[in-house]
Amino acid sequence: MAKPLTQFVCQQCGSVHTKWSGQCGQCRAWHSLVEETVVASSKLTSSTSKSSQNKLEFLSLDGHTIELPRMNSGSSEFDRVLGGGFVKGSAILLGGDPGIGKSTLLLQTVVLLGMQGFKTAYISGEESVNQIRMRARRLGLNHANVQLAASTDVGDIVKAMKSADAPDLIVIDSIQTMYVDEIGSSPGTVSQVRGAAHELITVAKQKNIVLVLVGHVTKDGQIAGPKLLEHMVDTVLYFEGERGHQFRILRSVKNRFGAANEIGVFEMAEVGLVEVTNPSQIFLSNRDGDCSGSVVFAGLEGTRPVLTEIQALVAPSHLATPRRAVVGWDPNRLAMIIAVLATRYGLAIADKEVYLNVAGGLKVGEPAADLAVAIALVSSLASIPLPSNTVVFGEVGLSGEVRMVGQADTRLREAMKLGFTDAIVPGKVKVQEKGLNLKLINHVKEISRLFADTNSRHVKSEQSVH
Repeated sequence: MAKPLTQFVCQQCGSVHTKWSGQCGQCRAWHSLVEETVVASSKLTSSTSKSSQNKLEFLSLDGHTIELPRMNSGSSEFDRVLGGGFVKGSAILLGGDPGIGKSTLLLQTVVLLGMQGFKTAYISGEESVNQIRMRARRLGLNHANVQLAASTDVGDIVKAMKSADAPDLIVIDSIQTMYVDEIGSSPGTVSQVRGAAHELITVAKQKNIVLVLVGHVTKDGQIAGPKLLEHMVDTVLYFEGERGHQFRILRSVKNRFGAANEIGVFEMAEVGLVEVTNPSQIFLSNRDGDCSGSVVFAGLEGTRPVLTEIQALVAPSHLATPRRAVVGWDPNRLAMIIAVLATRYGLAIADKEVYLNVAGGLKVGEPAADLAVAIALVSSLASIPLPSNTVVFGEVGLSGEVRMVGQADTRLREAMKLGFTDAIVPGKVKVQEKGLNLKLINHVKEISRLFADTNSRHVKSEQSVH
């Protein structure tokens, strides 16, 4: 018998090497090469030669289209992220930090689907059936009609998916624990993850089954395994949240059947995850409006407007290199805003420590938060609070100009709904929403006049007290 061929595959980027080395030559990661056996498939060659004899049939773009049926998850927040519910025959990849609540979310989802009459199955490669039952009993879900199984063999799962009584939705927790017999490497390697996902997704699309794959994440927050895994599925979801906060954010970063970057907000409670229908009100519930450095940012997550509190603290430093700590925002963008304020506004902040926090555990990624961060820094350094009934949004350029952002009306409409009366917006923004007192700003130099009236009122109030 011929000796099986082996190759060394990088577990970070998936590149293949003929011999082992301490560092991957492609992504420069250390100790990431793992030896894997090459599977020679004669069936692939024969299948390719046979299919090459058939002529490819093209269809017109304006042909008849069958609308893909959807399954409502039973949770309006989950359905919002998915674009209206689960699409039959779709493959969904869900990632998140350990212990953030991925398994709890999916267990609640299969229970809600089972209550609607759908056949659902939960297959775990990390827990036994008894452990899943214990968790379901703690959440009060132990009487639901859900099929459970503990398996890591992809072949057994495929047989169940091809059976006559196959479920409508299957959860695989997690894809890193699955293995294919024909691939001679341990579970979790690039080849196993890629091969297992390919087998499961292919059968799911053939049998019109919704497939939900749970993926582990690396220390960088990315889903472990080859990047090809995210390209193979139809939807990629991330379950985010800070351990110290009770709120969890379900975010879609890819969705072939809906809007990307859509979010759903949940609250972790004793009975599991409870959906939050008005996240803006929740994020601002504990806000102290008379505190300097506190600014309400009118953001947009997908198609949903979300108002969040951005907190900044500028403090004296005795270090040669002052600290810059950021939670919930891009540290590089904070460094850019500090440089713009120092150069274009004249803010003496280089020798100060700067702390920035997005309250509630939400992660803000859009440039529209630039102006809110800049005003929060100025407010903290000057110890002058911004009026509590004011919202802010706008992008800041390197020359200090304040640029327009998209969907301003949607942001302002959400602010009016929550009782805000003033809004600081870019000077060139086109707004049709009436009822708010708009303060237009074209350059960061104009930030000082925003605090002029506030400062005078602050001084008068102090004089009246004395």
